[in-house]
Amino acid sequence: MKIVIIGGVAGGASAAARARRLDETAEIVVLERGEHPSFANCGLPYYVGGKIESRQKLLVAPVKMLRERHRLDVRTRSEVTQIDREKHIVHVRNLDSNESYLESYDKLVIATGAASFRPAIPGIESSRVMELRDLADADRMHAVVTSTAKRAVIVGGGFIGIEVAENLVSRGIHVTLVELGDQILTPWDREMIGSIDAHMRAQGVDIRLNDSVERFEETQGGLRMLLKSGETMEADFAVVSIGVRPESKLAVDSGIECAPRGGVVTNEHMQTSDPDIYAVGDVSQVQCFVSKTPIQIPLAGPANRQGRIAADHIFGRESSYRGTQGTAIVGVFGMTAAMTGLSEKVLQRSSIAYEKVYIHPSDHAGYYPGAQPLTLKLLFDPKSGVVLGAQCVGTSGVDKRIDVIAMAIQAGMTVFDLEEVELCYAPQYGHAKDPVNMAGFVASGVVRGDQPLVHANALAGDNGAFLLDVRSESEFAAGHIPGATNIPLESLRERKSELPQGQKINAYCKVGQRGYVATRILMQHRFDVANVSGGYTSWGHHQH
Repeated sequence: MKIVIIGGVAGGASAAARARRLDETAEIVVLERGEHPSFANCGLPYYVGGKIESRQKLLVAPVKMLRERHRLDVRTRSEVTQIDREKHIVHVRNLDSNESYLESYDKLVIATGAASFRPAIPGIESSRVMELRDLADADRMHAVVTSTAKRAVIVGGGFIGIEVAENLVSRGIHVTLVELGDQILTPWDREMIGSIDAHMRAQGVDIRLNDSVERFEETQGGLRMLLKSGETMEADFAVVSIGVRPESKLAVDSGIECAPRGGVVTNEHMQTSDPDIYAVGDVSQVQCFVSKTPIQIPLAGPANRQGRIAADHIFGRESSYRGTQGTAIVGVFGMTAAMTGLSEKVLQRSSIAYEKVYIHPSDHAGYYPGAQPLTLKLLFDPKSGVVLGAQCVGTSGVDKRIDVIAMAIQAGMTVFDLEEVELCYAPQYGHAKDPVNMAGFVASGVVRGDQPLVHANALAGDNGAFLLDVRSESEFAAGHIPGATNIPLESLRERKSELPQGQKINAYCKVGQRGYVATRILMQHRFDVANVSGGYTSWGHHQH
């Protein structure tokens, strides 16, 4: 068996190592266009920022190790220029000698990844307009930020843009971030990201939403950018990070089926339309685990699993990829945002029925020092309670909650299951009723009909409703939703005659718990009442 793998990093290197563990006699050739077949591309921003001091630490599996430990035929600086499916050969060019040769294969794995999208903006070819995709890019950026650079403009507010912004600030560089959309971190729902946006601004990052760069111009020792808004900016350099596109030209040119967005279409075994050719990692289109629709999400974890699965299938193992559910996390200036499954905006676009709840617990018991607030959003099927997605933002404990819910989604669990999950507890780590349990309690109550919900973003359109604030008088005086009437929960039973019978009542508190109790009281007195999910806190998030 001769296996040729085009590309390394996560998917290709995983496929190669797994293939060797399954068959000592196989001939395994890895053709890598760059100098390093396996490096930690997720660590590049932190090398630029100095948090990772040694460049060597980014080399996950150096060429020497792959050759000696796994006996792989690793050829760096080797670019595949053509796939001849009929003859089972690939055309290879040695980028150092410029010589070309043919390499045969029995099975081929395409792991060419995705390239940074560089739109046709005038002046974008300038050497001062950078990207951050590989070690060569990181080396160039590292050299600039450790010299005399003082100002930078980042184009794009996605994962890379946010991480680069943090790391440039840590180098003492003033950063302006320009984002075309109306929010940073667009995979998340907008109201969940407001606190991250505000936190970045507080750290000195100048965020410009609903704007874009229309022209780059080199100046004497710098760069000038003309924005769509008409503003002109000057900086020492710019970083373009507005997304990636699958590097699927080899597959397209050879007639392998590719999706409209460029991803190589694969089945559950990572096979392409040619059964002898597999595609793994960012170049591939797979299935969304939740919606069962085609999806392309560039994530390291899925890429590694896909590489293993392709190798398994090549050697006759019935290994299948379950699909990508989009579990992702990003950290910036001590805050964290994480998500799994489908967002509300994707559910809306896909016309999938859903309900949502918001909770605002602390990361651990409030009586133990250092407790920090979390915001957790849970999305679920309104009838069955099956968990569809979740998002969480805070400073600590965010990853724990999203990882638990990610496993719940993998297991097809419902919000009723979340009520019952048993998680480790001590006051410095969590709550006896963990935020995951609490989200399950609230969502289960909605499905059971124990508490009708109204959402903060719908209040403005619910003009005929009576808005009831059940917080204390001092809380109400410190700030409240316009038009609300304050009747503290403790006196609600005695003062219920002040409420309108036959008119809908929307009750709220700070985070939803007292609003829930008020809703239960008033429902049993035959009032038409709903609880504002997440309370005054969620209303505030929707005002950003």
